Amino acid sequence: MNVILRLQRPKYLNKTGKLKNKLFAHLETMRPYTVIWCGLVSLVGSCVTFGNFPDFKTALLAFFIPMMGWIAGLYLSDYLDKNLDLIEKPHRPIPSGRIKPKEALIMGGFFAVTGFSLSFLLNFYNIVLVFIVAILVFLYAKISKSQGFLGNVNRGFIIAAAYIFGVFSIGSNLQSIPMYVWLLSLVFFIHDTNSNLVGTIRDVKGDKKGGYETIPVKYGIKNSIFISLILTLLYVLLSAFLIYYYDFIMVPIRFLALFFLAIVFLFILFMTLFKLTDTFSRKKALHAHEFIIAERITFASAFIIGIISSILYSTVIFIVSITVTLTTQYLIRKRYEFEEIP
Repeated sequence: MNVILRLQRPKYLNKTGKLKNKLFAHLETMRPYTVIWCGLVSLVGSCVTFGNFPDFKTALLAFFIPMMGWIAGLYLSDYLDKNLDLIEKPHRPIPSGRIKPKEALIMGGFFAVTGFSLSFLLNFYNIVLVFIVAILVFLYAKISKSQGFLGNVNRGFIIAAAYIFGVFSIGSNLQSIPMYVWLLSLVFFIHDTNSNLVGTIRDVKGDKKGGYETIPVKYGIKNSIFISLILTLLYVLLSAFLIYYYDFIMVPIRFLALFFLAIVFLFILFMTLFKLTDTFSRKKALHAHEFIIAERITFASAFIIGIISSILYSTVIFIVSITVTLTTQYLIRKRYEFEEIP
């Protein structure tokens, strides 16, 4: 009897384990620690344009539709990178066989179609922008990702488009939208160009083997860090100028609290990055990038908490966003980047 039980138990566990492994593989691919950033930036666009928290339906759509597009892009990117990942990251969902290539395309298509369908609940400009973003995502995943600064800039355009998606969601006449609303898109463009550049530092060895000509591959890690520092100063100073000149932040004390917290994260980021010039490792580079993940959630939330009149809404948005981001980063990211799957 005991022998029979011992023989049967692994079959049950194998079925459960396969399902759990499959679900976890999709969660790894969706990378929830990066997705919320895209939704927050779009929500910033809605709040800045409206001058407060928009109606609940608009806020939800502005927040979730860009996230669906972002997830679709991640599936596409992983599908196109499957051969590159075999070099240094064979444990990732597609190279390891936990997700079939065709399955990744189907899931990416599902999120893309769902996001596109929901955009019809907003307005014509949002629908058009979905097509533009789709082209930008394809160009990034297929062409520009491997082309150095072009890839970083491409990513910057994608997040700027997410911000403008939020701007359009309000349904305002385009001529009536204040200049600072449009200029703020430049802040997020520079921010994500920089964020993407920092992300390429950890993959410098694999990218070099795979023939990718990223900034760290072409110019070295030290030069990449200095370029990142210049871009960081640029978007921080531009943010400060726009806020001072146009005076559109409704509750400055709340904004400044999170804005300075974001600067603290940036300080730690660069302290960590400059140490990489002495002893580089992918794990240390990933640890550095974790700080920019925390910084960008805090940075985007600073605008929301500084504009929304309800301290309850704005605080909940920040706490939920940073908690989900940091928790999933802790639980999932190292497994996605490093750990071999038995």
